[in-house]
Amino acid sequence: MDAIAVLNAGSSSLKYSVFVDDGGRDSDGDGDNLSLLVRGQAEALFTRPRFVAKDPAGKVLDERTWPDGTKLGHAGALDCIVGFVTERFPDLRLAAVGHRVVHGGRDYTRATRIDAGVLDALKALVPLAPLHQPHNLAPVETLLELRPDLPQVACFDTAFHRSQPPLAQMFALPRKFTERGVLRYGFHGLSYEYIAGALPRVDARAASGRTVVLHLGNGASMCALAGGRSVASTMGFTAADGLPMGTRCGNLDPGVVLFLMDHQKMDARAIEKLIYQESGLLGVSGISSDMRTLETSSEPAAREAVDLYVYRIGRELGSLAASLGGLDAIVFTAGIGENSRSLRARVCRDAAWLGVELDEAANERGAGKISTAASRVAAWVVPTNEELMIARHTVDTLASDRAAQGAEK
Repeated sequence: MDAIAVLNAGSSSLKYSVFVDDGGRDSDGDGDNLSLLVRGQAEALFTRPRFVAKDPAGKVLDERTWPDGTKLGHAGALDCIVGFVTERFPDLRLAAVGHRVVHGGRDYTRATRIDAGVLDALKALVPLAPLHQPHNLAPVETLLELRPDLPQVACFDTAFHRSQPPLAQMFALPRKFTERGVLRYGFHGLSYEYIAGALPRVDARAASGRTVVLHLGNGASMCALAGGRSVASTMGFTAADGLPMGTRCGNLDPGVVLFLMDHQKMDARAIEKLIYQESGLLGVSGISSDMRTLETSSEPAAREAVDLYVYRIGRELGSLAASLGGLDAIVFTAGIGENSRSLRARVCRDAAWLGVELDEAANERGAGKISTAASRVAAWVVPTNEELMIARHTVDTLASDRAAQGAEK
């Protein structure tokens, strides 16, 4: 049985999923036959590593830990994952690996088969995403060395947004910087692409019309879709722009950075740590980056952090609705969007001026349509699945390569 592995490497973690062709069953009507076999992660790779594997229902199949101070690294984590899958599923044949790669720059507008030349080109984009790109590419490089025959496909978080109009991608900087790649790239594109593909089965009007998707998780952003295509997003040159997030500040006046440099004597690395790791919900609350913790806290700072988050969502929603020239639907997705009933309710109530009318009972149930039948703008909760999107891209890329090779013969 052929399998597609999906890898998402972070600075100290390696998340994985394994999908198989289930023999023609298309349970969700999406046109593919891929089904999840196992998923999990290896985390704390350089301090106290932990490995876990779960079945599609979330049951733990295997769990391992290493002593404090163990440096497993990405290569060791990859060995552990491959060893588990090989032992647990001996009849599987790994057909390809799909990788989440945060940045594709201007040139990579679709999933791409990776070879040494593509890897070098993606390494050249590290300055555009220094906190993500090197880690995304680490397992790619390892597999190219160990299994050069194994097809690998890069799937980009930026690619979906390349459909945006040129003006939506520009900063008002001298043109020489634009030509050097200083653009609004947008991120979470794999999630938005999955939602855009799911909308025709959910709401035909939302799929063909003007929809804002709210990807609200530890990383958070929003995207305006016109007929399923990205036309504007809250994230820009980096994944620190736009909404406040778990530990990222979101939109920040560049003058603040100059102030921190000139008057607080902070260097680039200190500012980087501040805006990526010490700000957002954590920075404002001083308590936690976890929305669940903040929503149950009685501390005023926790309430203020949530209030700021909701306020910024409302401002961005108005901006994105303006970019669309109106609004037909909003969609909540990702960890907070899918699970926080109270936050969805607050966002929908604040968006009443746009025509959103919340169905309180439906919102409590937490899935599907959460707006009333009379609401001019529909509101939905649609779970995202970035891993499945990567697996689909991997299968499609390999099929396109085979077709191209056949045409050349």
